[in-house]
Amino acid sequence: MTATPHFTGDANPYGGGDPYADYRTADFPFTHLVDLADRRLGAGVIAANDEFFAERENLLKPEPAEFDPERFGHKGKIMDGWETRRRRGTGAAEPHPTDEDHDWALVRLGAPGVVRGLVVDTAHFRGNYPQSVSVEATSVPGSPSPEDLLAPDVKWTTLVPRTAVGGHAANGFTVDAGQRFTHLRVNQHPDGGIARLRVHGEVAPDPAWLSALGTFDLVALENGGQVEDASDRFYSPATNTIAPGRSRKMDDGWETRRRRDKGNDWIRYRLAAQSEIRAVEIDTAYLKGNAAGWATLSVRDGSDGDWAEILPRTRLQPDTNHRFVLPEPALGTHVRIDIFPDGGISRLRLFGSLTAQGADRLTARHEELGG
Repeated sequence: MTATPHFTGDANPYGGGDPYADYRTADFPFTHLVDLADRRLGAGVIAANDEFFAERENLLKPEPAEFDPERFGHKGKIMDGWETRRRRGTGAAEPHPTDEDHDWALVRLGAPGVVRGLVVDTAHFRGNYPQSVSVEATSVPGSPSPEDLLAPDVKWTTLVPRTAVGGHAANGFTVDAGQRFTHLRVNQHPDGGIARLRVHGEVAPDPAWLSALGTFDLVALENGGQVEDASDRFYSPATNTIAPGRSRKMDDGWETRRRRDKGNDWIRYRLAAQSEIRAVEIDTAYLKGNAAGWATLSVRDGSDGDWAEILPRTRLQPDTNHRFVLPEPALGTHVRIDIFPDGGISRLRLFGSLTAQGADRLTARHEELGG
């Protein structure tokens, strides 16, 4: 585990104008991966020992933290993050907190998975950010309560050891634990505020659950589907197309810039495992003057197999959910959607079931990750 890059120390006091003008951030190598703590996947901050100034739920809000210099309440400055009160020592002779004193929050991941990197974002916390942070993870089946997670027999694995962080900065940490986790414990030492938490990684679904479902969406994020590559991510990420639920607004899908050549745009996906696809949905919800004009779907079995077209070039309508039943099941591990000439789609759903080989590989992977 390494902080990449590493920010420490105070930011300048807010001097007016754009509050993000002096914000410190970087291109982290893991942010293209899904955020396992995305609220749309069902993530939540289920407990915290203190949230005096700002509630814990702010940690997982999808949008960047906002700052209003004039916004105060009865308890003080209202911050868009999780902020605890100032810790104190035991008395006049010992006014400072001990080295072990800290605040904590328990985070339920929206989808269990392998964590590859974290961003502990202290945006707008300039003089009230924690001196250091640490992050631990565990895997507990079912729907454990905070009391269950805090029980002495629960094993926690350190993802980020206690590390100094900076104020008003995106503090990034790469992680190499190689295990499947369901919950995190975020600690700030000794107190302070964190604006946002992002937990990037790979979904590792429970094969027993998928087996019980039988037919399910083979490319959905929560079921282990992934976007491997895309021709264009100008307006919005391709990962949006396999997010839960229907799109709620235009930027909740995938939209490309306007092409001025004779090419076309595309997304390549990896399915949960080898599967048989039987039905397809291509949704252009909220894309009205910018929906893709036509689309094709192709499938291949293995990373280097040949592509076979399963849906010929088909006209798409704006702001419409298109459904197709395939004439015969399409077997494969990867799917590619090509749109013509450009534009966007909001969601892609591929309904079917795992093959025996796919189910075996998913089970073996689950066991490798300690599931």
